[in-house]
Amino acid sequence: MADTLKFNTIGDGKSLVFLHGWGLNSAIFEPIAERLSKHFLITTIDLPGFGRNSDVEISNYDLETISAMVADVIEQPSIIIGWSLGGLIATNIALHYPVHVDGLVTITSSPFFVEQENWPGIKAELLQSFHQQLSIDSNKTIEGFLKIQAMGSEHVRNDIKQIKQLIKQYPQATTDTLDSSLSLLENVDLRSKIRALKMPVLRMYGRLDSLVPKAVIEQVDKLLPDSDSYTFHRASHAPFISHADEFFIVLSDWLTGNIEK
Repeated sequence: MADTLKFNTIGDGKSLVFLHGWGLNSAIFEPIAERLSKHFLITTIDLPGFGRNSDVEISNYDLETISAMVADVIEQPSIIIGWSLGGLIATNIALHYPVHVDGLVTITSSPFFVEQENWPGIKAELLQSFHQQLSIDSNKTIEGFLKIQAMGSEHVRNDIKQIKQLIKQYPQATTDTLDSSLSLLENVDLRSKIRALKMPVLRMYGRLDSLVPKAVIEQVDKLLPDSDSYTFHRASHAPFISHADEFFIVLSDWLTGNIEK
């Protein structure tokens, strides 16, 4: 399975592996990867069915299968950096394949995405509406999701425009893949497991994020008291796009201070 997933690598130094979020692809990381590649070895991987791996079909689109496929292409101990849905997958890899992981960074992610009593998150009705919309018009569904991601950002239109320009470089996922991967956001719950994480962890949030509300931060603090967190106070769901300079500095400083070269 080692050659199943395509990936891109640039730079030299300590290995950083980036995993994208739902509905998009690894091209979203190109600007930040270019900057980081002057100091680190950067690998960007498209999840099965997305981007450069849009032709990869699997019968069970579940967390265990996806995590195993991604772990198989990580060639050396790395810092795994996951955005949104990618953060769930990165966390699961850190839990089950710790030999591959020297550190974990999650960007606007959560161990459980759905709102419940005493747990902030995405309303279940919104996720169900995305399922319904996908069956009608997947392009329109992604458009709507991008708008929600950027909501609250200082420069919403520019953020959406940049994201669209980046992700259109690669093929869009099929409706089946989008539907199956959306179910991961609905059903995966790692809250009871993340206490087992032993490596350095950085959690990055956007204060204006409507998908991963800021109230999640305090909840995860209780589950991972030894982890570090940083909040971009003027950012929404994609701080590496909307606040690229601040993101670069925060991530670089944390890596320098917490990860052995």
